[in-house]
Amino acid sequence: MTTTDDIPRPWLASYRAEVPHDCAGGEYPNLAAFLEAMFARHAALPAFSNFRRTLSFAEIGERARAFAAYLRHDLGYQPGDRLALMMPNILQFPICLYGCMLAGVVVVNVNPLYTARELEHQLNDSGARGIVLAENFTRSVAEVRPQVPGLKDIIVTCYGDEMGWFWSPIVDFYVRHIGKLVPPYYLPDVIAFKKALRKGRCLPYAPHQAAPDDMAMLQYTGGTTGVAKGAMLTHANLLANAAQINLWIGSYNIGPDDVLITALPLYHIFCCTINSIAFSGRGAHSVLVTNPRDIKSFITILRRHPPTMLTGVNTLFKTLLNTKDFRRLDFSRLRFVIAGGMPLEKTVSDEWQQLTGNIIVEGYGMTETSPLISVNQMDTKAYNGTIGYPISGTDVSLRDDDGKLVPLGEPGEMWVRGPQVMKGYWRHEEETRRAMQDGWLKTGDIAQMQPDGALKIVDRKKDMILVSGFNVYPSEVEAVLAQHPDVLEVACIGVPNEGSGEKVKAFIVPRAGAKPTVEALQKFASANLTAYKRPKVYEFCDELPKSNVGKILRRELVAREKAKAAQNQNPA
Repeated sequence: MTTTDDIPRPWLASYRAEVPHDCAGGEYPNLAAFLEAMFARHAALPAFSNFRRTLSFAEIGERARAFAAYLRHDLGYQPGDRLALMMPNILQFPICLYGCMLAGVVVVNVNPLYTARELEHQLNDSGARGIVLAENFTRSVAEVRPQVPGLKDIIVTCYGDEMGWFWSPIVDFYVRHIGKLVPPYYLPDVIAFKKALRKGRCLPYAPHQAAPDDMAMLQYTGGTTGVAKGAMLTHANLLANAAQINLWIGSYNIGPDDVLITALPLYHIFCCTINSIAFSGRGAHSVLVTNPRDIKSFITILRRHPPTMLTGVNTLFKTLLNTKDFRRLDFSRLRFVIAGGMPLEKTVSDEWQQLTGNIIVEGYGMTETSPLISVNQMDTKAYNGTIGYPISGTDVSLRDDDGKLVPLGEPGEMWVRGPQVMKGYWRHEEETRRAMQDGWLKTGDIAQMQPDGALKIVDRKKDMILVSGFNVYPSEVEAVLAQHPDVLEVACIGVPNEGSGEKVKAFIVPRAGAKPTVEALQKFASANLTAYKRPKVYEFCDELPKSNVGKILRRELVAREKAKAAQNQNPA
């Protein structure tokens, strides 16, 4: 065991011989240099596929450069300006993502399913100058535009824009008239994505040479509180994490022969970094799944593109395992599967391994760390219940409430430092000070370290609820429900749910004389919260547990639920 700064690092002795202890962050000074090298090195290879269309790295690069030129020379964007991307997994996403990085424009990823309230907050807080969105989400932007004075440019893309001359009109006709997915909306001065690319192709282009510490992405998260904040991820952060991932994989080398199924959304930091930067940088062919909830279509994609790699969350793997047609697929090409975002269940891992012959390699990360912090060994033989070992160049220490190191094997809050740790929270200096100390990020998660350095999450210090890999912060849900005229007090906690890991449960104290119904509260939540944030269970009560200063004690509600669950499992 080696020590530096009095921090033990038992995990280093557990590394495979080929995995280096440190990570300098890669050979490129910024993402533009990285992308230009990627486009050149893998030019003729397939980069991204969606529906029946495949674009090579050269074709993606040509479009990304055109988009970058359009932003800089037609719209007048300067390095550091923010542009929001609000799209599902379609070919236009990597084009715009890479285009922003080439231009030095900061990417603000937006969940397309956000309600108007959530969208308004993120656009105003980020100071996004513009937004690129798929046409079926235009109504949300139209609704908030009057409340977002800084939003100048609205670029709308149709689903058929990158489908080629034959499929383009067919796809657009289906989306608009058969699926009826595009609601009526009014947005003046909208810019068509295809027109933007046409203009960009006629404009001068030069990749912006950003400094390593320049911001590349504002990735929103609740952090340690329910107020959504932008984690400032730099060029160095993202390049370092991509390098760390590839160093860890090592001789399980990713390359041009690999087919990567990208079913998780690219607007989520997990897929944004791992799939579209780390793995694409090695020449992997990424197959974009626009709607993974459409299992029939998803299975068709898996049959058409037999994968060698898959990234996902426990919920996705469980859904696939419960689908009869999935079990009939050929898994002979599948090399490895990586899970993150939420805890992996042993039953899911074991069943997956039995069916496919592949172990699911579980990792752990946060938005604030670009995201990967730790991961199991690539040659793991069976489920072990841990989140693996800190990756190259990453320090992890477990601390007590006073910030002192706890003995090995004892639970403590996980603190992390490394080249992938964010610069801070955008325009939230106090939150940054609370979350970061002397280069360390306080994760808010309680973990134990095993003698070999493997980490196991045992609890969450913060009250965050994890629904299908997405963070739900009780204070945000509570703030929404508290606005209902019949609600006096409200508290929200996470309770176990077989499908999504956890679901939100709301405890409601009605106002005197009021009789709120579950249906009324569900309708109210639907208008103000994304689906995964909405409570699935409501309980009405006379009062909520409180401290002597009147603070609602969520932990007592959690304890009650656990006791109730235990009683149900073991009735007297």
